[in-house]
Amino acid sequence: MLIEKVRSLQQSAKQPNILVIGDLMIDHYIVGEATRLSPEAPVPVVNVRNETSTLGGAANVAQNLITLGSQTTLSGLTGADASGEQLTSILEKRGIDICGIVKDASRPTTEKTRVMAGSHQLVRVDREVTDYVSEAIEDLFIKQLQDCISEADIVLFSDYNKGLFSPMLTQRLIELINNHGKKIIVDPKGLNYGKYKGAYIIKPNRKELTEASKSEKIKNLDDLQQASAVILEQTDAEYLVVTLSEEGMAIISPIAHKLLPVKATEVFDVTGAGDTVLAVMAYFIASGFSVEEACELANHAAAIVIRRVGSATTTIDEIIADMERANR
Repeated sequence: MLIEKVRSLQQSAKQPNILVIGDLMIDHYIVGEATRLSPEAPVPVVNVRNETSTLGGAANVAQNLITLGSQTTLSGLTGADASGEQLTSILEKRGIDICGIVKDASRPTTEKTRVMAGSHQLVRVDREVTDYVSEAIEDLFIKQLQDCISEADIVLFSDYNKGLFSPMLTQRLIELINNHGKKIIVDPKGLNYGKYKGAYIIKPNRKELTEASKSEKIKNLDDLQQASAVILEQTDAEYLVVTLSEEGMAIISPIAHKLLPVKATEVFDVTGAGDTVLAVMAYFIASGFSVEEACELANHAAAIVIRRVGSATTTIDEIIADMERANR
Protein backbone atom coordinates (compact mmCIF):
# COMPACT_ATOMS: atom_id res chain seq x y z
CA MET A 1 0.00 0.00 0.00
CA LEU A 2 1.33 3.43 -0.94
CA ILE A 3 0.77 5.00 2.50
CA GLU A 4 2.80 2.26 4.17
CA LYS A 5 5.57 2.70 1.61
CA VAL A 6 5.72 6.43 2.42
CA ARG A 7 5.80 5.71 6.17
CA SER A 8 8.66 3.27 5.62
CA LEU A 9 10.58 5.99 3.78
CA GLN A 10 10.01 8.35 6.71
CA GLN A 11 11.64 5.87 9.06
CA SER A 12 14.69 5.55 6.81
CA ALA A 13 17.73 7.61 7.75
CA LYS A 14 18.68 8.21 4.11
CA GLN A 15 17.24 11.25 2.37
CA PRO A 16 17.65 11.96 -1.36
CA ASN A 17 20.13 14.56 -2.57
CA ILE A 18 18.35 16.73 -5.14
CA LEU A 19 19.85 19.42 -7.37
CA VAL A 20 17.58 22.23 -8.56
CA ILE A 21 18.81 24.31 -11.51
CA GLY A 22 16.70 27.31 -12.42
CA ASP A 23 15.71 30.94 -12.44
CA LEU A 24 16.06 32.46 -8.98
CA MET A 25 13.77 35.21 -7.71
CA ILE A 26 12.90 37.30 -4.69
CA ASP A 27 9.21 37.93 -4.05
CA HIS A 28 9.03 41.28 -2.23
CA TYR A 29 5.77 42.39 -0.61
CA ILE A 30 4.99 45.94 0.54
CA VAL A 31 1.81 45.82 2.59
CA GLY A 32 -0.12 48.79 3.95
CA GLU A 33 -3.35 50.70 4.00
CA ALA A 34 -4.82 52.89 1.25
CA THR A 35 -7.47 55.31 2.47
CA ARG A 36 -7.01 58.27 0.14
CA LEU A 37 -5.93 59.27 -3.36
CA SER A 38 -2.74 61.13 -4.12
CA PRO A 39 -3.11 64.85 -4.96
CA GLU A 40 -0.40 64.33 -7.60
CA ALA A 41 -2.20 61.67 -9.67
CA PRO A 42 -5.39 59.57 -9.45
CA VAL A 43 -3.65 56.73 -7.60
CA PRO A 44 -3.96 55.40 -4.03
CA VAL A 45 -1.53 56.50 -1.35
CA VAL A 46 -0.26 53.44 0.54
CA ASN A 47 0.77 53.90 4.14
CA VAL A 48 3.29 51.08 4.54
CA ARG A 49 2.85 48.82 7.57
CA ASN A 50 5.02 45.85 6.68
CA GLU A 51 7.57 44.56 4.16
CA THR A 52 8.59 40.95 3.59
CA SER A 53 10.80 39.08 1.12
CA THR A 54 10.34 35.41 0.27
CA LEU A 55 11.89 32.89 -2.11
CA GLY A 56 10.48 32.70 -5.63
CA GLY A 57 11.05 30.76 -8.84
CA ALA A 58 13.46 27.85 -8.55
CA ALA A 59 14.29 28.94 -5.01
CA ASN A 60 10.71 28.11 -4.01
CA VAL A 61 11.14 24.62 -5.48
CA ALA A 62 14.23 24.18 -3.29
CA GLN A 63 12.27 25.43 -0.28
CA ASN A 64 9.59 22.79 -0.95
CA LEU A 65 12.27 20.08 -1.07
CA ILE A 66 13.79 21.17 2.24
CA THR A 67 10.33 21.01 3.86
CA LEU A 68 10.00 17.42 2.61
CA GLY A 69 13.35 16.56 4.18
CA SER A 70 15.58 16.37 1.11
CA GLN A 71 19.21 17.38 1.00
CA THR A 72 18.91 20.21 -1.49
CA THR A 73 21.39 22.06 -3.69
CA LEU A 74 20.30 25.09 -5.69
CA SER A 75 21.98 26.42 -8.82
CA GLY A 76 21.15 29.57 -10.77
CA LEU A 77 22.13 33.19 -11.30
CA THR A 78 21.93 36.27 -9.13
CA GLY A 79 23.12 39.76 -9.82
CA ALA A 80 26.04 41.28 -7.94
CA ASP A 81 23.60 43.33 -5.88
CA ALA A 82 21.88 43.65 -2.51
CA SER A 83 18.91 41.52 -3.64
CA GLY A 84 21.31 38.72 -4.59
CA GLU A 85 22.92 38.88 -1.15
CA GLN A 86 19.48 38.82 0.46
CA LEU A 87 18.46 35.81 -1.63
CA THR A 88 21.54 33.77 -0.76
CA SER A 89 21.18 34.72 2.91
CA ILE A 90 17.59 33.40 3.01
CA LEU A 91 18.66 30.21 1.24
CA GLU A 92 21.49 29.56 3.70
CA LYS A 93 19.14 30.09 6.65
CA ARG A 94 16.79 27.48 5.12
CA GLY A 95 19.66 24.96 4.94
CA ILE A 96 19.87 24.97 1.14
CA ASP A 97 23.33 24.40 -0.40
CA ILE A 98 24.14 27.37 -2.67
CA CYS A 99 27.44 26.13 -4.11
CA GLY A 100 25.94 26.14 -7.61
CA ILE A 101 24.90 29.81 -7.64
CA VAL A 102 26.82 32.15 -9.96
CA LYS A 103 26.84 35.96 -9.79
CA ASP A 104 26.32 37.74 -13.11
CA ALA A 105 27.16 41.44 -12.76
CA SER A 106 25.51 42.20 -16.13
CA ARG A 107 21.99 41.61 -14.77
CA PRO A 108 20.05 42.33 -11.58
CA THR A 109 18.74 39.63 -9.32
CA THR A 110 15.17 39.03 -10.45
CA GLU A 111 12.85 40.66 -7.94
CA LYS A 112 9.08 41.04 -8.08
CA THR A 113 7.71 43.72 -5.78
CA ARG A 114 3.99 43.64 -5.04
CA VAL A 115 2.37 46.65 -3.40
CA MET A 116 -0.64 45.51 -1.40
CA ALA A 117 -3.45 47.46 0.24
CA GLY A 118 -4.63 44.83 2.68
CA SER A 119 -5.16 41.73 0.53
CA HIS A 120 -5.63 43.73 -2.68
CA GLN A 121 -2.66 44.01 -5.04
CA LEU A 122 -2.35 47.54 -6.41
CA VAL A 123 0.71 47.12 -8.63
CA ARG A 124 3.63 44.78 -9.32
CA VAL A 125 7.09 46.09 -10.14
CA ASP A 126 9.56 43.68 -11.80
CA ARG A 127 13.32 44.13 -11.78
CA GLU A 128 14.80 41.68 -14.25
CA VAL A 129 16.79 41.08 -17.42
CA THR A 130 15.56 38.13 -19.47
CA ASP A 131 18.25 38.05 -22.18
CA TYR A 132 20.10 34.77 -22.51
CA VAL A 133 23.29 34.50 -20.49
CA SER A 134 26.64 35.18 -22.12
CA GLU A 135 28.97 32.41 -23.28
CA ALA A 136 31.41 33.31 -20.50
CA ILE A 137 28.70 32.90 -17.85
CA GLU A 138 27.61 29.60 -19.46
CA ASP A 139 31.16 28.25 -19.16
CA LEU A 140 31.45 29.40 -15.54
CA PHE A 141 28.05 27.90 -14.74
CA ILE A 142 28.95 24.50 -16.22
CA LYS A 143 32.28 24.47 -14.38
CA GLN A 144 30.67 25.29 -11.05
CA LEU A 145 28.04 22.55 -11.46
CA GLN A 146 30.37 19.59 -11.99
CA ASP A 147 30.55 18.48 -8.35
CA CYS A 148 26.88 19.29 -7.67
CA ILE A 149 25.75 17.01 -10.50
CA SER A 150 27.96 14.11 -9.47
CA GLU A 151 26.54 14.15 -5.92
CA ALA A 152 22.87 14.50 -6.88
CA ASP A 153 20.37 11.62 -7.04
CA ILE A 154 18.14 13.54 -9.47
CA VAL A 155 18.20 16.96 -11.16
CA LEU A 156 15.34 19.43 -11.64
CA PHE A 157 15.12 22.26 -14.19
CA SER A 158 12.84 25.06 -13.02
CA ASP A 159 12.52 27.31 -16.08
CA TYR A 160 10.79 30.67 -15.61
CA ASN A 161 11.99 32.17 -18.91
CA LYS A 162 14.38 34.61 -17.23
CA GLY A 163 17.37 33.90 -19.48
CA LEU A 164 19.20 31.02 -17.81
CA PHE A 165 17.91 28.20 -20.01
CA SER A 166 19.19 29.25 -23.40
CA PRO A 167 18.97 26.41 -25.96
CA MET A 168 22.76 26.07 -25.94
CA LEU A 169 23.20 25.98 -22.16
CA THR A 170 20.17 23.72 -21.67
CA GLN A 171 21.56 21.13 -24.06
CA ARG A 172 25.04 21.37 -22.52
CA LEU A 173 23.52 20.74 -19.09
CA ILE A 174 21.38 17.81 -20.28
CA GLU A 175 24.37 16.15 -21.94
CA LEU A 176 26.50 16.60 -18.83
CA ILE A 177 23.80 15.30 -16.47
CA ASN A 178 22.96 12.31 -18.68
CA ASN A 179 26.66 11.46 -18.88
CA HIS A 180 26.57 11.21 -15.08
CA GLY A 181 23.60 8.81 -15.35
CA LYS A 182 21.18 11.16 -13.57
CA LYS A 183 17.51 11.70 -14.46
CA ILE A 184 16.18 15.18 -15.27
CA ILE A 185 12.69 16.49 -14.53
CA VAL A 186 11.79 19.75 -16.30
CA ASP A 187 9.21 22.36 -15.36
CA PRO A 188 9.16 24.05 -18.78
CA LYS A 189 8.46 27.54 -20.06
CA GLY A 190 8.17 29.09 -23.50
CA LEU A 191 7.48 27.46 -26.86
CA ASN A 192 10.82 25.77 -27.63
CA TYR A 193 10.59 22.37 -25.94
CA GLY A 194 13.22 21.02 -28.32
CA LYS A 195 15.86 22.50 -26.02
CA TYR A 196 14.80 19.95 -23.35
CA LYS A 197 15.61 16.99 -25.63
CA GLY A 198 17.03 14.20 -23.47
CA ALA A 199 15.11 14.96 -20.27
CA TYR A 200 13.38 12.11 -18.41
CA ILE A 201 10.11 13.89 -17.47
CA ILE A 202 8.65 17.19 -18.69
CA LYS A 203 5.88 18.74 -16.58
CA PRO A 204 3.81 21.37 -18.42
CA ASN A 205 0.39 22.57 -17.43
CA ARG A 206 -2.50 22.42 -19.88
CA LYS A 207 -1.97 25.97 -21.21
CA GLU A 208 1.79 25.46 -21.66
CA LEU A 209 1.23 22.16 -23.48
CA THR A 210 -1.40 23.72 -25.76
CA GLU A 211 0.94 26.54 -26.77
CA ALA A 212 4.12 24.46 -27.13
CA SER A 213 2.40 21.77 -29.23
CA LYS A 214 0.62 24.44 -31.35
CA SER A 215 -2.72 22.82 -30.56
CA GLU A 216 -5.95 24.77 -30.92
CA LYS A 217 -7.25 23.55 -27.57
CA ILE A 218 -7.06 20.63 -25.17
CA LYS A 219 -10.53 19.78 -23.89
CA ASN A 220 -10.53 15.97 -23.76
CA LEU A 221 -8.25 12.94 -23.56
CA ASP A 222 -7.80 12.64 -27.34
CA ASP A 223 -6.66 16.28 -27.55
CA LEU A 224 -4.30 15.70 -24.64
CA GLN A 225 -2.73 12.62 -26.21
CA GLN A 226 -2.27 14.32 -29.59
CA ALA A 227 -0.63 17.38 -28.05
CA SER A 228 1.58 15.19 -25.85
CA ALA A 229 2.69 13.11 -28.85
CA VAL A 230 4.08 16.28 -30.46
CA ILE A 231 6.20 17.11 -27.40
CA LEU A 232 7.31 13.51 -26.81
CA GLU A 233 8.56 13.37 -30.39
CA GLN A 234 10.42 16.69 -30.03
CA THR A 235 12.10 15.81 -26.73
CA ASP A 236 12.42 12.01 -26.55
CA ALA A 237 11.19 12.35 -22.95
CA GLU A 238 10.00 9.14 -21.32
CA TYR A 239 7.02 10.87 -19.69
CA LEU A 240 4.97 14.02 -19.81
CA VAL A 241 3.19 14.88 -16.58
CA VAL A 242 0.49 17.40 -17.45
CA THR A 243 -1.19 19.33 -14.64
CA LEU A 244 -4.85 19.98 -15.44
CA SER A 245 -5.92 22.41 -12.69
CA GLU A 246 -9.31 21.35 -11.30
CA GLU A 247 -9.14 18.06 -13.27
CA GLY A 248 -5.97 16.77 -11.58
CA MET A 249 -3.05 15.57 -13.68
CA ALA A 250 -2.21 13.15 -16.48
CA ILE A 251 0.84 10.91 -16.94
CA ILE A 252 1.54 10.39 -20.64
CA SER A 253 4.21 8.13 -22.16
CA PRO A 254 4.69 7.00 -25.78
CA ILE A 255 2.82 3.77 -25.00
CA ALA A 256 0.36 4.55 -22.19
CA HIS A 257 -1.52 7.21 -20.24
CA LYS A 258 -3.06 7.56 -16.79
CA LEU A 259 -5.37 10.25 -15.40
CA LEU A 260 -5.18 11.19 -11.72
CA PRO A 261 -8.30 13.09 -10.60
CA VAL A 262 -7.92 16.20 -8.47
CA LYS A 263 -7.77 15.60 -4.71
CA ALA A 264 -8.66 19.11 -3.53
CA THR A 265 -12.01 19.78 -1.87
CA GLU A 266 -11.39 23.55 -1.66
CA VAL A 267 -9.29 25.90 -3.76
CA PHE A 268 -8.09 29.19 -2.26
CA ASP A 269 -4.84 29.95 -4.09
CA VAL A 270 -2.91 28.02 -6.77
CA THR A 271 0.24 30.17 -6.33
CA GLY A 272 3.31 27.93 -6.20
CA ALA A 273 1.34 24.69 -6.60
CA GLY A 274 3.41 23.76 -9.66
CA ASP A 275 6.61 24.14 -7.62
CA THR A 276 5.18 21.80 -4.98
CA VAL A 277 4.20 19.20 -7.59
CA LEU A 278 7.70 19.32 -9.11
CA ALA A 279 9.40 18.97 -5.72
CA VAL A 280 7.22 16.10 -4.50
CA MET A 281 7.58 14.17 -7.76
CA ALA A 282 11.36 14.51 -7.63
CA TYR A 283 11.61 13.63 -3.95
CA PHE A 284 9.77 10.35 -4.31
CA ILE A 285 11.29 9.32 -7.64
CA ALA A 286 14.75 9.93 -6.14
CA SER A 287 13.65 7.77 -3.17
CA GLY A 288 12.87 4.80 -5.44
CA PHE A 289 9.13 5.28 -6.04
CA SER A 290 7.69 4.76 -9.51
CA VAL A 291 6.63 7.74 -11.63
CA GLU A 292 2.97 6.79 -11.10
CA GLU A 293 3.40 6.59 -7.32
CA ALA A 294 5.30 9.88 -7.21
CA CYS A 295 2.60 11.63 -9.24
CA GLU A 296 -0.15 10.26 -6.99
CA LEU A 297 1.68 11.73 -3.98
CA ALA A 298 2.30 15.01 -5.81
CA ASN A 299 -1.42 15.21 -6.59
CA HIS A 300 -2.18 15.00 -2.86
CA ALA A 301 0.49 17.61 -2.13
CA ALA A 302 -1.06 20.00 -4.66
CA ALA A 303 -4.45 19.53 -3.02
CA ILE A 304 -2.94 20.59 0.29
CA VAL A 305 -1.16 23.75 -0.89
CA ILE A 306 -4.03 25.13 -2.99
CA ARG A 307 -6.16 25.17 0.15
CA ARG A 308 -3.74 27.79 1.54
CA VAL A 309 -3.12 31.40 0.61
CA GLY A 310 0.22 32.33 -1.02
CA SER A 311 3.13 30.12 -2.08
CA ALA A 312 2.93 27.20 0.34
CA THR A 313 4.87 24.04 1.10
CA THR A 314 3.81 20.73 2.60
CA THR A 315 5.31 17.90 4.61
CA ILE A 316 5.33 14.12 4.36
CA ASP A 317 3.04 13.90 7.42
CA GLU A 318 0.51 16.21 5.76
CA ILE A 319 0.59 14.16 2.54
CA ILE A 320 -0.06 10.96 4.52
CA ALA A 321 -2.93 12.66 6.38
CA ASP A 322 -4.48 13.84 3.11
CA MET A 323 -4.25 10.34 1.66
CA GLU A 324 -5.93 8.89 4.76
CA ARG A 325 -8.68 11.52 4.54
CA ALA A 326 -9.28 10.69 0.87
CA ASN A 327 -9.51 6.96 1.66
CA ARG A 328 -12.21 7.36 4.31
